[in-house]
Amino acid sequence: MLKQLTSRRSIRLKGYDYSQSGLYFITICVQHKKHLFGKIENHEMILNDAGIMIKQWYQELECKFINIACQEMIIMPNHFHCIIEIKEDYNSIPIGSIVQWFKTMTTNDYIHGVKTKKWKAFDRRLWQRNYWEHIIRNEYEHEKIAKYIIDNPLCWADDKLNVTLP
Repeated sequence: MLKQLTSRRSIRLKGYDYSQSGLYFITICVQHKKHLFGKIENHEMILNDAGIMIKQWYQELECKFINIACQEMIIMPNHFHCIIEIKEDYNSIPIGSIVQWFKTMTTNDYIHGVKTKKWKAFDRRLWQRNYWEHIIRNEYEHEKIAKYIIDNPLCWADDKLNVTLP
């Protein structure tokens, strides 16, 4: 007897065109929430070499995708928050393709770091399979989310993504 395959339920807004201009709040988590990118000390994020690499690839996004602007971002020990603006609708790339390119480039670079710089290894995937996104709909929301990103290290002790792993 064949097992019935279940289809994954999409977490994206049904019918929404994710290539249209606008602001997108993105969160990407490390697989198994392992702390790979640095540590929080005195409410400040201290990036290790892997965290610096993540930051460099985020800054590279604007070179790869000319119709976007990289806004606020924070790299945390086991996740990454950012706001990406898609500036125009003409020939725009969907936000999912931008995130996928970022995840691919950072994964490849991280693998290189594991092999050559003794970075902590990861199990099968650097990033969780999916990512979380929120469409920012107005200036109030934009300011609130930007503040959340900037203040994220201050709230690390209470962050639901702060898990203690060996």
